[in-house]
Amino acid sequence: MRIITGTAKGKPLISLSGKDTRPTGDKIKESIFSVIQFEVADSVVLDLFAGSGQLGIEALSRGAKKAYFADINAKAVEIVKANLEYTQLEENARVDKLPYNAFLRLCKDCFDIAFLDPPYERGLIEKALPLVIPKMNQNSVIICEHEKRLQLPETIGDFTIVKTYEHGSIAVTIMRNNQ
Repeated sequence: MRIITGTAKGKPLISLSGKDTRPTGDKIKESIFSVIQFEVADSVVLDLFAGSGQLGIEALSRGAKKAYFADINAKAVEIVKANLEYTQLEENARVDKLPYNAFLRLCKDCFDIAFLDPPYERGLIEKALPLVIPKMNQNSVIICEHEKRLQLPETIGDFTIVKTYEHGSIAVTIMRNNQ
């Protein structure tokens, strides 16, 4: 697992071990960032269910203005902080050890890009999406990484699915509110 491009290009990241955390593979990460490549610079990013923080850190490396990382797991929070320090991107980051719903309730900022990659088979994306949507700016994007068999609703609030990519047993769903 490494940073693909930007100021921290090529730097390896550490990841949390165990069954609850599956780092996003480089091919999937490359496909995600090819979709949003022109939206990352100067954006405010949310990496919810952060794990290692690699998606938010990739966004920072590519010029995001600020990234928020939230995870309930204390070890994951430590790893995100270590990865930010190693990549020298901690200045524009905020890391919180909170459940997703508490973080979204307490955070006063809004986001241009949100990454949701929770543990699978727990219904967390379905619970988190309605709470994330009010925190999104106009012309923003929500990227959900989930198990392939999960079918998200075509429309949630002002957001509509624009594309779902399948990578083996994993799917990435892109939602936009282009209003």
